[in-house]
Amino acid sequence: MRTALGMAALALLLAAPAAARTDEAAFDLVLRGVRAGTFSFSGAEEAGRYSVNGRLQSAGLLGLVRRMRYDAQASGRMVQGRPEALSYSEKADTGRRQSEVVLAWDRGRPRVERYAPARKPRPYDVDPAAQRGTVDPMTALYAALRDVEPGRECRLSLDIFDGRRRTQVVLGTPKAIEGGVSCAGEFRRVAGYSPEDMAEKPRFPFTLYYQPTADGRMRVMQVATDTIYGKATLRRR
Repeated sequence: MRTALGMAALALLLAAPAAARTDEAAFDLVLRGVRAGTFSFSGAEEAGRYSVNGRLQSAGLLGLVRRMRYDAQASGRMVQGRPEALSYSEKADTGRRQSEVVLAWDRGRPRVERYAPARKPRPYDVDPAAQRGTVDPMTALYAALRDVEPGRECRLSLDIFDGRRRTQVVLGTPKAIEGGVSCAGEFRRVAGYSPEDMAEKPRFPFTLYYQPTADGRMRVMQVATDTIYGKATLRRR
């Protein structure tokens, strides 16, 4: 009888789904030495699927002058540690303009389901159907900032489509530093930008700084980057 009960308990354990993995983070955005905003995200992975939501909003002195907020949600599959996007939605309020984006991916090819407000076509617009293999911006941020196992730092190269523009993020070789690991990366404008935007600054270098967590993973604690507004830093709380 005890043997039968033991076998039944073992069978239940083996049949139970693996516990979901969760990642949560909150960062302060510092621009030219001044706190300008916050960025936070919450992600979960289970049974080969992921979902993540994030928020970027103004804060500090910038928040007193101009309130801005971006809310985004994304979902998809994890295939051998790499994300494959399935859906993305975004709502933005810049204080002057509100917008909404809804994208869906079918067999790796994105489809724009909603992009508001609409605008007239421009000669540098890209065809969404030609952006196969891309992921959405929220998925890219999640992939870059989530905790990773030691030795998996900096292993990232993704093409991104936001409904109008194609970009790319590439991380370089990890480098051991005091207390952790760093890696240099680059955010690149690829297509969908005006000639003036491409001439202004097509590439934005950045550096990720990792530190070990109590459970043995590596965590991004800071991101230092160039922007069109100057040097900026994301600092984990």
